[in-house]
Amino acid sequence: MTMMAMGLGKHVYVEKPMARTFNEVELMMKAAKKYNKVVTQMGNQGHSEANYFQFKAWKEAGIIKDVTSITAHMNSPRRWHGWDVNIKSFPAAQTLPDSLDWDLWQMATMDHDYNKDFVNGQWRCWFDFGMGALGDWGAHILDTAHEFLDLGLPYQINPVLQGHNDFFFPTSSTLAFKFPKRGSMPAIDVNWYDGINNLPPIPKGYGVSGLDPNIPPPSTGVIAPAKLNPGKIIYSKELTFKGGSDGSTLSIIPEEKAMAMASSLPEVPLSPSNHFKNFIQACKGEEKARSPFAIAGPLSQVFCLGVLAQKLNTNLEFDRKRKVITNNKTANALLIGPAPRKGWEQYYKV
Repeated sequence: MTMMAMGLGKHVYVEKPMARTFNEVELMMKAAKKYNKVVTQMGNQGHSEANYFQFKAWKEAGIIKDVTSITAHMNSPRRWHGWDVNIKSFPAAQTLPDSLDWDLWQMATMDHDYNKDFVNGQWRCWFDFGMGALGDWGAHILDTAHEFLDLGLPYQINPVLQGHNDFFFPTSSTLAFKFPKRGSMPAIDVNWYDGINNLPPIPKGYGVSGLDPNIPPPSTGVIAPAKLNPGKIIYSKELTFKGGSDGSTLSIIPEEKAMAMASSLPEVPLSPSNHFKNFIQACKGEEKARSPFAIAGPLSQVFCLGVLAQKLNTNLEFDRKRKVITNNKTANALLIGPAPRKGWEQYYKV
């Protein structure tokens, strides 16, 4: 849909994850460059809230500097938790609802028979359809760090998984993304934790983990309680920061350090527009989109690489310049994925 719209000169707002495969994201970025009058925006809504403007102001003021490690965590229950990890096949075919065009719904994914566990949010559970907890929440937790610390793409991804199988996402995963030095900024390790009991180490003085009130409820009605609410811990050479997801702002920990620095922190401007209004203003030429494909694309590709490490349960070495996986032919082929289904080939060309 996005490739068609851009080709017709229509502005596009997409939700995260931008696409399922690394190459699909690459094509979307190339199309955005080709059709450069088209405004693009990815729906990581916190990128237009206080989280965005605070990180930007603190980075520019030198409060956030020399970051060497980031812990990102999402430890709430997921749809596939509790499924049998020993399954050897996809669920059996079911009667197709009259209201669903199954061929159109699948689009370019592998040819599956309809089952209720493939639709209505359940698509997030499967490697063939979704991107699990990482693709769902990563863009709400790591977006500002990725942009303002100029992370780009990792050169290595190392997974530690529990409950792994070939069909749906693991019960829990720890992914270590390694990013090199960028200009004057030191190398960074970004460590991702998901799974109910797969809690990250918490630094002294961390305090209480609050849940961002701006997070919209899921289709199930409410956000299930977690032992640790979604968020991040940012470690620099001098300071440690604690943050939530979406629009949540950072705080300096421990509290005593934060109080001592309170008077020296820069003023953070208020957001002139939420993410939806920002997109509309950008379409009218009155603002720049804050999460265009040029910014959201590389962030999304980080998650595509993480999902490949989860799927194959193996370490991956990635060449950032050539954008290829150098140590695993299967993984490298999956950057592109299967050939487009007949009838959809035109959308895989720019």
